Amino acid sequence: MDLLVVGGGGREHAIIKKLKENPQVETIYALPGNGGIAADAVCVPEIGVKDIDKIVDFARSRAIDFAVVAPDDPLALGCVDRLHEAGIPCFGPDAKAARIEASKAFSKNLMKKYGIPTARYEVFDDPDAALNYLRSPGVSFPIVIKADGLALGKGVLIPQGLREAEFSVRIIMEEGAFGDSGSRIVIEEFLTGPEVSVLAFTDGTAIVPMVSSMDHKRAGDGDTGLNTGGMGTVAPNPCYTPEIAAECMETIFLPTLSAMRSEGCPFKGCLYFGLMLTPEGPRVIEYNCRFGDPETQVVLPLLKTDLLTVMQAVENETLGDLAVEWSDGAAACVILASAGYPDFYKRGIPITLPERLPPNVTIYHAGDKLTEDGSLVTSGGRVLGVAASARTLKEALADAYAAAESVKFQDKYLRRDIGRRALAAMEE
Repeated sequence: MDLLVVGGGGREHAIIKKLKENPQVETIYALPGNGGIAADAVCVPEIGVKDIDKIVDFARSRAIDFAVVAPDDPLALGCVDRLHEAGIPCFGPDAKAARIEASKAFSKNLMKKYGIPTARYEVFDDPDAALNYLRSPGVSFPIVIKADGLALGKGVLIPQGLREAEFSVRIIMEEGAFGDSGSRIVIEEFLTGPEVSVLAFTDGTAIVPMVSSMDHKRAGDGDTGLNTGGMGTVAPNPCYTPEIAAECMETIFLPTLSAMRSEGCPFKGCLYFGLMLTPEGPRVIEYNCRFGDPETQVVLPLLKTDLLTVMQAVENETLGDLAVEWSDGAAACVILASAGYPDFYKRGIPITLPERLPPNVTIYHAGDKLTEDGSLVTSGGRVLGVAASARTLKEALADAYAAAESVKFQDKYLRRDIGRRALAAMEE
């Protein structure tokens, strides 16, 4: 089989590596791919993730047997719809279903209408109305302000007081900090409790949650600094007990699928549940319409069942007939970033990788490219994800950090406390 994967980051590299395990897979094309992915797939750097016409034409011309659309932008733009129209089997939601991530207002209104537990919120199209709301009695701080549309996972601000909240509204809605994504905003109450990421395979009716994970969004140790696309992950998340998982299935996962069907936009693909385990019970912080990054880099290594088989069952709506199995161990991923990320950072810095890695360690390439002479250099803020699987989380973290030290590039930056909260929770 010849496969196509749309995307070019660490998440896509993890998907490609897992798909390669199927002996039926002959060639995988990555559009656009990146320098490191080129070792595992045929990269087509001239076709970007938003070039929907070119993606479909390429898939037709190569007689692609199965496609995977991984990033949020092409999903929201209807890439899956177009591939299906071209007769190409595809993993991922159509544009109507992708609204669950592409519009925060849509997802919050969905949860309110169908009684799915989430934070209290209001939606605003007018900055003056938003400012008046923030100044009204009964509004407490900190508070969460979200750009309605897609913003590369960074469209969320958590101002600690009124003055900071007013500034946040102005830079999002008036100064366009997140572009058109911020023309509408959602303001919601600040929830407290452990955060959990749960990715799930679903064919619209059946749902198979993956191993839970814990992301680390802040740039600095101790969860300080700016929000990023993710500085590291561990799986499973020790805060997500079997009892909580059962409650989430009953009150969140199945009701979400039912709600989407009722709205005429059944969801097929990978549905990401960002959860907060509050004192009042689990609450949905956000939905994503695709695999998370870097959660995918710790979840897929623990998948024992063939990934392509699972994806085909999702496409064929036979997921309920498939037994999906997971390893009992743990996994950790440490992101190696360019100093200055998520603000300003240098590009084009040479990367030196270790000649050998332990068999339980994988380096996923996110923000790098190959030069004309074949050298690997940085091209993004999050450059590499160093992931390890092991019997215990403590062992996985030790192996991931040891391998991370062996990767060299100027101004390399990484958090030194990935997994610390998870280890502490396991000792409680």
